[in-house]
Amino acid sequence: MTDSNTTSRRGFLTGAAGLLAATGVAQATPAEAKSKTGAPPAPPASAAKGTAEPFWGPHQSGILTPAQTHTYFAAFDITAERREDVIAMLTRWTEATARMTAGRTARDLPADLADTTADSADVLELPPSRLTLTFGFGATLFVKDGKDRFGLAAHRPEALVDMPVFPGDQLVEAMTGGDISVQACADDPQVAFHAVRQLARIAYDTAAIRWVQSGFLGGFDAKETPRNLMGFKDGTGNPPVNDPEEMRKFVWVGTEGPDWMRGGSYLVVRRSRMALEHWDRMKVSFQEQTFGRRKYSGAPLTGHKETDALDLDATDGDGNPVLPENSHVRLATAASNDGAKILRRSYSYNDGANVVAERWPPWRQGLEYDAGLIFVCYQKDPRTGFIPMFEKLSRFDMMNQFVTNVGSGLFACPEGVTKGGFIGQRLFEKA
Repeated sequence: MTDSNTTSRRGFLTGAAGLLAATGVAQATPAEAKSKTGAPPAPPASAAKGTAEPFWGPHQSGILTPAQTHTYFAAFDITAERREDVIAMLTRWTEATARMTAGRTARDLPADLADTTADSADVLELPPSRLTLTFGFGATLFVKDGKDRFGLAAHRPEALVDMPVFPGDQLVEAMTGGDISVQACADDPQVAFHAVRQLARIAYDTAAIRWVQSGFLGGFDAKETPRNLMGFKDGTGNPPVNDPEEMRKFVWVGTEGPDWMRGGSYLVVRRSRMALEHWDRMKVSFQEQTFGRRKYSGAPLTGHKETDALDLDATDGDGNPVLPENSHVRLATAASNDGAKILRRSYSYNDGANVVAERWPPWRQGLEYDAGLIFVCYQKDPRTGFIPMFEKLSRFDMMNQFVTNVGSGLFACPEGVTKGGFIGQRLFEKA
């Protein structure tokens, strides 16, 4: 699942992308410890893969959960026409998710259920690996081609807007949108893939996969911030996930939203392809000016430590800003966006390589990487979070010459699930 030859090399170097990831992937210290970077806590290096993350609760797991090392993201299109069929699918998905996140397989069930609940069996000997599954609803679940498909149109949240096309976007339809999103995260790639595979099997007569994307994070110490494929630290600028007030203010939907979304959050996902061959030829000093941070320490150009605050007013001997006006961190910081913050939880991806366009001279022909970032962020309202922030980045960010967005989606992730209920139950009860 790649965009292969649909995007030209010139598109990579000129299309605006606004990576939004220099401060990007959500990681930090263990949940019970004070976060120094403000990012979702990272598990200790010694964390056992046998650990199971809770599924039931007021919020969906996989949002504030300590970031796992692998993800498998999938968007589904509903193929059924009856509302009852969608509810039945979501009910079965809920049951399967509770089972898989707990590390239980079909052979753990009573004999009379095991056969009807049988799965692919490829993870029978594997531990749960901190598996989480996070679900979201796209705008087309409510209304598609002007049609109220399942009686849900009146309950579409105002914040679930149609995602704008930003300057420089080169979106591929086959990697954009979807009725329902599922993000599986785990410390084992096979466990994450297996989980989505089982949901697809369960949904066989009700929904079909629209697009998928796998991703990874490198191994990192609990006290360190991981790096993206450009070599810079990702996750420094996130709001602290262990601060309930910050999460209430920036991540969780409150009384301003419909009751079925209260305790939920809005997910933005972008497939951002990096021109790594071009980036790798740049001097480190230029890369640092582009990001606005030191490559090796992660410190802002105006500071000495990774966690030092940005000094937007600092100037050099000639009176020029130390943080360039079009540097990524200056444009993305809350101080430049009316105090707005988003919670980033991104992953790198590598889908191999593509043939360079034939118009390039022979000495430059060959392969170029299809690699980059699966940018993922959560927020209380994308109209005050991601969208205005990215509108600015897509126009002015120095990063735009190295990154092109080829996939995109916006999904409303409802509240968590209580035992006996199903994903999105309060939405469907309203209809």
